[in-house]
Amino acid sequence: MLGNEAVARGAYEAGCKVVSSYPGTPSTEITEFSAKYSEIKAEWAPNEKVAMEVALGAELAGGRAMTAMKHVGMNVAADPMFTAAYTGVNAGLVICVADDQGMHSSQNEQDSRHYARSAKLPMLEPSDSQECKDFVKKAFAFSEQFDTPFLLRLSTRVSHSQSLVSVEEREERDLRPYKKEIPKNVMMPAMAKGRHVVVEKRMEALAAFSDETDLNAIEYGDKKIGVIAAGIAYQYAKEALGDRASYLKLGMIYPLPERKIRDFAESVEILYVIEELDPVIEEQCRAMGLRVQGKELFSLLGEYTSSAIRKVILGEDGPKACVPDPSVEVPMRPPVMCAGCPHRGTFYTLKKLGLTVTGDIGCYTLGAAAPLSAVDSVVCMGAGVGMAFGMEKAGGDEFARKTVAVIGDSTFIHSGITGLIDIVYNKGTSTVLILDNSITGMTGHQDNPLSGKTITGEPTKQVDLLKLCDAIGVERVRVVNPFHLEELERVLKEEVAAPEPSVVIVQSPCALLKYVKHPGPLKVNPDQCKSCKRCMAIACPAISMGDDKKAVIDFTQCTGCGLCQKLCPFNAIGKEDA
Repeated sequence: MLGNEAVARGAYEAGCKVVSSYPGTPSTEITEFSAKYSEIKAEWAPNEKVAMEVALGAELAGGRAMTAMKHVGMNVAADPMFTAAYTGVNAGLVICVADDQGMHSSQNEQDSRHYARSAKLPMLEPSDSQECKDFVKKAFAFSEQFDTPFLLRLSTRVSHSQSLVSVEEREERDLRPYKKEIPKNVMMPAMAKGRHVVVEKRMEALAAFSDETDLNAIEYGDKKIGVIAAGIAYQYAKEALGDRASYLKLGMIYPLPERKIRDFAESVEILYVIEELDPVIEEQCRAMGLRVQGKELFSLLGEYTSSAIRKVILGEDGPKACVPDPSVEVPMRPPVMCAGCPHRGTFYTLKKLGLTVTGDIGCYTLGAAAPLSAVDSVVCMGAGVGMAFGMEKAGGDEFARKTVAVIGDSTFIHSGITGLIDIVYNKGTSTVLILDNSITGMTGHQDNPLSGKTITGEPTKQVDLLKLCDAIGVERVRVVNPFHLEELERVLKEEVAAPEPSVVIVQSPCALLKYVKHPGPLKVNPDQCKSCKRCMAIACPAISMGDDKKAVIDFTQCTGCGLCQKLCPFNAIGKEDA
C-alpha cells in the first residue's frame, strides 16, 4: 500500500466514522482512499479549517474522526486545532499532516513538528506503510486514553512510497455517549483557564508515556555510533549505516522520551540526531544537556539520502546513482501547463496587457513560468485577492487600473470569498479573475462545492458563482471563455478600467477531464510557416521548433484548442486532416 492508503486503512480498521479534509499534496490520497470504505463518511470540505471543525463535531458526538492535510494546510486549520487541545475529545480524533521536504508541490518547506510543541498536542511519526496503518489505530486509542487529539506526521516519501501491509478486520464501535459539559467544551476565558491546567497535567502524563511506549525503541548494533531518528530519516540512516550503528527509533516524536534518550546517549560513543528540516529533536536533546551532532553536519534544507548520511558519518561513498552520460546534453523539462489548458489564454492576454497579477495556489501558478511570466506574486491560498486590494490601497487608482487578482474556482471557495468581501465592504475597485475549470485540478481532479458532486461522485447542490458574487455586493460580474482571446482582452480592459469592484469568471473545463471532447490535433504547414515564433509565446508543450527552424506540433499532445492557430499571422496552422 501507499503510505496514505495505509493511513486510510488504519482509520477503517479503528472504526473511524468521519473523515473530512481539503485536498493537498502529499496528503490527498488519505481521504480518497477513506471514501472507498462505505462505513466511513468521507468528504471534501471547503478548506482545512472547516475540515478540522467537522472532525471536532464528529468526535464530540461520539464517533471516531480524522482529518488530513498538507503542512501549509495546517496553518489554515490551526485556529480550531489549538483550542481542541484544551477541550480534549469525546471519541478519538487523529489529525494527519504531510510535510513536503524538498517542496515537490509546495510553496514553503515548513516543519509541522513545531505545531505539536506549540499546540501541546502529542505527535506520532511512522516510517513505512505498515506503521502508517498501525500508528493510526494506536493514535485513536491514545486519543481516547489521554482525552486529546493526536497528530500523525507524514512526509512526501512515506505518504507516496509503497511497502507491504498486514490488514485486519474493522472493529465496529458504537457512538460514545454524548454528555453536555460546558466547562470542558465551551472555551470562554473562565473555562479555558481551568482547561489549561488539564493540558499541562496531560503533557506530564504523555511525557511519562513516551518513555514507556514501544513506539520508541532502541535497536543496538555497533555502539560506537548512535543515531536518533524518526520517520523517513530513520529509513535513510538504517540503509546507510546498517549494523555499524545503534538506533533510537522514535515513533512518538512529541513529547520525546527523555529517560530513554538519556539511557541511549550513555550507551553509545558518538550520538547523531538525523532529522529532515528543522533541528527539533536536536535542540531538545541539547536542552537535556546531551552532546549530539546534528545540523552542523546535515542540511536544514530539503530531503536527505542514504548516500549523503553514509558520506557524512562514515566518510564512505554509497552506491552511485544511475546518471546520464555527462557528454550527452539533456534538455531541462520545467513544469508547464498541459496542452489545451484553459489558463494559457488567460495568462497570454494578461501579459499582453502588461497587467500586474497577484496570483494564487493552483495549476495556474505556472502562469509565472517563462515565456508567459505573467504572475507577479504567489503566497498562499486566497492571498492574491487581498494582495490586489492591498496594492490598490497603498498605490491608489494607478495600481488598481493596472492590477488584477487571479484565483482558481476551488481556491476561491477555500479562502478567496472573504478577500472579495473586503474589497466590496471597504469600497475598493479591484478586479478579480476566477479561473473556473470545473474541478480541483492541481491535486488530481477532486470535486469541490462548484462541481456539483461529492467525493463519492453523488450529485449535490452546486455553488453558483454569479449569485455568490451578487450576494457579496459585486455588481460587475462577467463570464468569458479564455479561448476567445479578443473577447477576453476586451472584457479585461473594461473591467480593470471600471471604478468599482468587478469579477471576471474565466470559464472553461480542464483539458484533462474525461468528459471534455477535443476537436483533434492541429498541424503546421511548413511552406507557410515564417519561423516568427508567435506560437511559442504561449508555452504549449505540444509546440516546438524543428531542425528546419519551422514550428512543429506533436499530434500526440495537441488537443486542438486552437490558441496557436489564432496567434499565427500567416495561417500556417490548421487541422491535422485538412
